[in-house]
Amino acid sequence: MPIDLLMVLLLLALAIGMFAINKPRVDMVALIMLVTLPFTGVITMNEALAGFSNPNIVLIGAMFVIGDALARTGVARTIGDWLVQRGGNSSWKLLVLLMLAVGVLGSVMSSTGVVAIFVPIVLRIASRSGIAPAQLMMPMAYAALISGMMTLVATSPNLVINYELMRTGTDGFDFFSFTPFGLPILLIATLYMLFARRWLRAPSAEDEAERLRPNLVNLVERYALGSREYRLRVKPRSPLLGRRLGELNLTNRIGARIIVIERRVGRARRLLPQSDDAILEVGDVLLVDLDDDSIDVESLARDYGVELLPRSGTYFSDRAQDVGLVEVMLPYQSTFVGKTVSEAEAIGQADLTVVGMRRRRGALEPRHLRAKVLKAGDTLLLVGLWKTIRRLRKDERELVLLNLPQEFDEYLPAAKRAPFAVFTLLIVITLMATEIIPNVQAALIGCLLMGLFRCIDIEQAYRSIQMKSLIMIVGMMPFALALDRTGGVDMAADALVAAIGGAWPHLILATLFAITVLLGLFIVNTANAVLLIPIALAVAEELQASPYPFAMIVALAASAAFMTPISPINTLVTTAGNYRISDFIRIGLPLTLIIMAVSVAMVPWLLPLYP
Repeated sequence: MPIDLLMVLLLLALAIGMFAINKPRVDMVALIMLVTLPFTGVITMNEALAGFSNPNIVLIGAMFVIGDALARTGVARTIGDWLVQRGGNSSWKLLVLLMLAVGVLGSVMSSTGVVAIFVPIVLRIASRSGIAPAQLMMPMAYAALISGMMTLVATSPNLVINYELMRTGTDGFDFFSFTPFGLPILLIATLYMLFARRWLRAPSAEDEAERLRPNLVNLVERYALGSREYRLRVKPRSPLLGRRLGELNLTNRIGARIIVIERRVGRARRLLPQSDDAILEVGDVLLVDLDDDSIDVESLARDYGVELLPRSGTYFSDRAQDVGLVEVMLPYQSTFVGKTVSEAEAIGQADLTVVGMRRRRGALEPRHLRAKVLKAGDTLLLVGLWKTIRRLRKDERELVLLNLPQEFDEYLPAAKRAPFAVFTLLIVITLMATEIIPNVQAALIGCLLMGLFRCIDIEQAYRSIQMKSLIMIVGMMPFALALDRTGGVDMAADALVAAIGGAWPHLILATLFAITVLLGLFIVNTANAVLLIPIALAVAEELQASPYPFAMIVALAASAAFMTPISPINTLVTTAGNYRISDFIRIGLPLTLIIMAVSVAMVPWLLPLYP
């Protein structure tokens, strides 16, 4: 074996080993390989860095932006709400609708992003319907994996494989080339999960309570807030009209903290943050926290010319799309330490109100809370608009976020822009499907339109690009060139053809599928595709066959990561579904064999081996 090939194979084995133990992070492994490979003399540093100029890398980044814009505008949430309405309490109907929705949505969004969006939706569906989350989480994850088999842009391996086809001088796949395979596989997997879900254990109630983040109701109960909620509508002759809230000083005079102001604007109602400069208008509804139960509220309502509205008893959680609660802790370096709660509110987030406090384990008596002196380690419960709470995440030197309620994941920063997001998505899909312009150009146009329509801002767009994934792809791409240049690809192809070259063509495809799946147990699917597509194309050339069925079988297998929890998608649901590794093997192995059989039967039928 040539020394240069031996060095490349040793580096490849080292990379696979680090991927398998997940130390260091996958992007760091890729960077190490990117820096180390040129030392072998097989490729130059410029060739190692060539991946950064690859249009597919730009395309993947652009699709991250488009996917995040769809999430921010609530397109996926709307689908989730539709599932709740249509599925009712029928477990089989919910499972079918969930898998179909995730599979279709994941075909135009990052499948990992779709799962992240749907985890809280599934938890909510499970809570309302009484179904164990474990019986829905794994089917959802599998549908997200299969969504990678639906379109060209559905997952990174498809783009990597398509690029390799074009690099070798053949035409690439079309946008919908994957759909005839992915759609039947999704339907078959859905039928399989209807049967296999009975093998998924339901965790105990104690396990469920332990693993879940708190929701707003949990926080309301923990701090006994239910009886402190008041809703007051300002009447036409109220003495509050036309006066600034700071001037009224209601907090110090009667202990009433105005959380937000609900104001009618046309046919809609807007929630405005409480502010000293806010001026009340007729019809405004004040959401008020009153922690002194000795006050005669009805008498105060008459004095201030406001109407008492019915209370929900859930402390404004019916406004959870806009108003939220969050627990924060004071670190030692916080400037709030040594200040009273009143002073901290004055110099801190003016739009957030302290409504609860815990010292050590128990919640303190809420009366006279504003006079409490804050200590390092104290936990405060804040209430206010979600958009204000989101800003707390930017700087944890003053306040450390402890518990973001489940409802935080359902907050939609740009909910009103959903029609524009759908319109933009349709434009992008049309441009890609008709091939009027290159796919990367269509995706970049989509990004610009999402920004123009204010579905996403530039800062959020940059944050949505998963650099970890892009670096991992770029860092592993040089291996394909290095193995090709040292003869490693031809050697692997010759060995495979020598072993089974005279066999039934379907057996060769099945072997490629199995090798791809087995390697995928140790490395992420994109790196898997980078390593195996050159070998698959070399096998096709050795057999003088069409490259398309061999490329397609590797693409389908790269998305069939059903047996391993190291897949990013499966990792997201492992905790939420309280799964063990054995659960993925028990459920995933039969499904993998079924999909391998379906793929091996369909690929040479729709993409003939010898055209």
